[in-house]
Amino acid sequence: MARIHRAAVVGAGLIGTSIALALGERGVAVALADPDPAALRLACELGAGEPLPDGPAERPADIAVIAAPPSAVPEVLRAAQDRALAHVYTDAASVKSGIVEAAERAGCDMATFVPGHPMGGSERSGPGAARADLFLGRSWALCPTGKSDPVAVAAVVELARLCGAEPVMLDAPAHDRAVALVSHAPHVASAAVAARLAGGDDTALALAGQGVRDVTRIAGGDPGLWREILAHNAAPVAGVLEEIAADLAAAAHALRSGTREHDPAVAARAPEWDRSVVGLLERGVRGRDRIPGKHGTARTPDYAVVPVVIPDEPNALGRLFAAAGAADVNVEDVRIDHSPGLPLGVAQLFVVPEAVDRLVGALSAEGWSVHA
Repeated sequence: MARIHRAAVVGAGLIGTSIALALGERGVAVALADPDPAALRLACELGAGEPLPDGPAERPADIAVIAAPPSAVPEVLRAAQDRALAHVYTDAASVKSGIVEAAERAGCDMATFVPGHPMGGSERSGPGAARADLFLGRSWALCPTGKSDPVAVAAVVELARLCGAEPVMLDAPAHDRAVALVSHAPHVASAAVAARLAGGDDTALALAGQGVRDVTRIAGGDPGLWREILAHNAAPVAGVLEEIAADLAAAAHALRSGTREHDPAVAARAPEWDRSVVGLLERGVRGRDRIPGKHGTARTPDYAVVPVVIPDEPNALGRLFAAAGAADVNVEDVRIDHSPGLPLGVAQLFVVPEAVDRLVGALSAEGWSVHA
């Protein structure tokens, strides 16, 4: 039986509303608050919870989640504690060290506060983008301070698991260094690539395929929010960006030097190319292979890919998944390549190699255009 029966979520944006939806699906009664009445109304209409009454809480919730921008968390936390909103408090901001220091300066009760960061998100924002499964299978960083009560820590662990996430314990500075590497610097790098497209002509952009969409997807995030996130984690992010910039500068120098060769094949055999260009590509492959796959295991690079043409119409993808399920084939991953200007696309279905023949046969029998 879950220890959390009643929760309060302060902040009805993407993260707060997604947490509320996930808790609601597990039978937890959720009360929501947000300074934006429209966001609060939409979150409640989506079934994320009921509006949190103003004033002192008649009965404290088991846990309160502060889903606010980093600079607002300490003030919101102190106000929630002053009104005895809950027995335990956590936050969902993507930086931790500065929040912990500011919360202590604000006089917050650090025994009942366990800083947290669910590692799920989207380039979209607001309650309309929220999903109950946003954190399913994701890590949820927990950064207890030396003052955090063990009972409070256990409650936040339970919160993460109720949302389908896996709690990961680490201290605040280690968290900030980690997210600089795997989240914050990649966002800036994605924005740098996407910024180049702003000056591209229509002919060039018409050739854009899934590769550039993958690289630039997260660049669609809210610049105002990201300005604040980066300001709170500036030094670790700067360090990663400097290393990325050095790699890119070396590769650019090698490429530029190669233009002096009349024969591209000769240029590509130069030692500088091997070191700066090929070396970067090879390190990129090794780095990508280290990203954990399902259930935190090492990424499995040897799935077979079954391309299937899908029409651009409602429920086409649902019908495709249903057909795979009827064939008793688990789709480990999926990627959709859209065809510019055409009412169709290609779904790349990633499956274990031994399931390929069964899947191809079943889909072909139902009239799908399969290209195995």
